[in-house]
Amino acid sequence: IKAQFQLFNVAPAVFVNVLDPSIHKENVADSAITLSSGKYTIAVDGVLLSTLVVKLTGAGNALVRNKDYTVVFNGSGHPVISRVDGGDIPANQTSLTVSYDKLTPSTVTDAQIIGGIDSATGKVTGLELINKIFPLYRLVPGQIVVPKHSKKPAVAAVMKAKSTGINSLFKAMAIADIDSSSTGAAVYTEAPTWKNSNNYSDPHLVACYLKPKLGDEIYHLSTQFAALNSKVIADNGNVPYVSPSNKSIQANAVVNEAGAEINLGVDQAAFLNGEGIVTAINFVGGWKLWGNNTSAYPSNTDVKDRFISVRQMFNWIGSTLILTHWKIVDDPTNRRLIDTVVDSTNIWLNGLTAQGSILGGRVEFRAADNPVTSLLDGKVSYRLFLAAPVPAENIEFKLEFDVAYLQNLFAA
Repeated sequence: IKAQFQLFNVAPAVFVNVLDPSIHKENVADSAITLSSGKYTIAVDGVLLSTLVVKLTGAGNALVRNKDYTVVFNGSGHPVISRVDGGDIPANQTSLTVSYDKLTPSTVTDAQIIGGIDSATGKVTGLELINKIFPLYRLVPGQIVVPKHSKKPAVAAVMKAKSTGINSLFKAMAIADIDSSSTGAAVYTEAPTWKNSNNYSDPHLVACYLKPKLGDEIYHLSTQFAALNSKVIADNGNVPYVSPSNKSIQANAVVNEAGAEINLGVDQAAFLNGEGIVTAINFVGGWKLWGNNTSAYPSNTDVKDRFISVRQMFNWIGSTLILTHWKIVDDPTNRRLIDTVVDSTNIWLNGLTAQGSILGGRVEFRAADNPVTSLLDGKVSYRLFLAAPVPAENIEFKLEFDVAYLQNLFAA
């Protein structure tokens, strides 16, 4: 995910590490290596330097780091072993024996991604840590991404659940992937059935299909969606009213889980969009993200639940109102408090309207929403009406022959 946010040059992003070096590792036993000019690069990802043992021979004693040899990571994150002059590695030595532990991200389980709360220790892990983000960093999560694992229905279900109850106050979008393997939806026409069969349908869930490829690197579309969406929001005053659809992704190809290139036409991508699935196409201007609908569509056509940008606006406005008015919680319920909330919120909504972020909005304090029993219980309710701009996903030109222009044939 970090690489995707770097590609799009956006921040901030909060990362939850589920990789435990004490568990998710394997040992690489004594292996012979050949030095070149006194150096050797272990071209392996995830080497734990604390476990590295270097010996002259397999039966020899361990050499001493920084006395006999040094080791540093290169730009690719691979350890480079270098002989130290004056150490116990002879100048003419061409081979060494190394052993080490390396990380095994593939051994991270869905259960560890989902996480939980240890009843004995209170330790929080996995997706449960979402509730720690605002108290620790004062950041309201806007998107939840779990690349690779989000194509597992059990993980996506928890992502959906967490997206609507962050700290019991905030809402976010869960960005998940549809499995494009041979056991999932290897053909685009199978994606809607897979989506529906695995319950990937929710106003706060974006379902992504296929994987962008850039050079030799293959990414999950969910991570590119999240990074691109963040860039689009940042480019528009940090207000999420613009759809990320038809904006450029970082790719020169799109592949399925098996790595086979897939080139969807506009009609095929439109079919997926009509089933509430976001994908990517190579059309005018190169590779673009394509799709405005949340996974709730087409079963849910409510405009605030159907369109991604509109749903994000409702999430953002709701969170902003909470953060703005939190300071008056527990103040006396009197006319001054009511008027302060109504007046300040309407001024803010008018500003959003003036800049085009919403088409209009207002807040009202209604007697019907505030029965005496609720007021006596300290509960005050406001009703907010707003219209966020919907994406113009279908622009049509109707061509008509106007016979009146035949008169131009006789113009002087």
